[in-house]
Amino acid sequence: MEPPAQPAFRAGMNPTRLKLGGFILLLLLAALAVSIIGRDEATRHLTMLVADLRALGPLGWLLFFALQALVALIGFLPASLLGIAAGAALGLPIGFAVSSLGIIIGALGAFALARSVFRPAIAGFVARHNRLARLDALLARDGWKLVCLLRISPIMPFSLTSYALGLSAIGPGAYMLGTLASLPALFLYVWLGALTSSLTTQTPTIHILLLGIGLIATIALTIRLGQITARGLRSPQA
Repeated sequence: MEPPAQPAFRAGMNPTRLKLGGFILLLLLAALAVSIIGRDEATRHLTMLVADLRALGPLGWLLFFALQALVALIGFLPASLLGIAAGAALGLPIGFAVSSLGIIIGALGAFALARSVFRPAIAGFVARHNRLARLDALLARDGWKLVCLLRISPIMPFSLTSYALGLSAIGPGAYMLGTLASLPALFLYVWLGALTSSLTTQTPTIHILLLGIGLIATIALTIRLGQITARGLRSPQA
């Protein structure tokens, strides 16, 4: 008598991948805790860092690039706060260039980790369930448009969104194209930092503008995800 076949979704769960996946999950949970509990403390340290980076020249650019990439990868600080800090420390042109490059590299890293570590563990499971496979295909078909809405919406944490998209069938090209939608908002945050040279000075007009754009994107995202889910869960014969 032949032993029963293992579920397909367990085929990709080798011990090394499982350990790496667990480590990444713990890191993300720790980052989430820091972002919620220690935001005021993080703001204080960033304020001190801004003064130091101004005096470091190109070395300061490199340090800020590394910090921005790390934030985009594991999300232990709000990307908006770091954008303001970049503007305050480096000015608008350099601050935006350094922050943009850091966000793109970090977003690529998170997507690649999710695609290589977590996706193989669930791909077989998804393939064995017709409605999940259909939903996955529909999400991939929306591609960059869905990624764009996710990036603009303020309720979607940047790094967690990157990992979630890596779990889906959305391709790298569509992922990167949609991720570029986060850059205009980043530009405004860097501009705000460059204008005020402070992390604590508020500019209501910019915040209201970003909130309005984010609200519209969130509504559009909710409607679109509802449509995709309804189509994906519908029986193929329907």
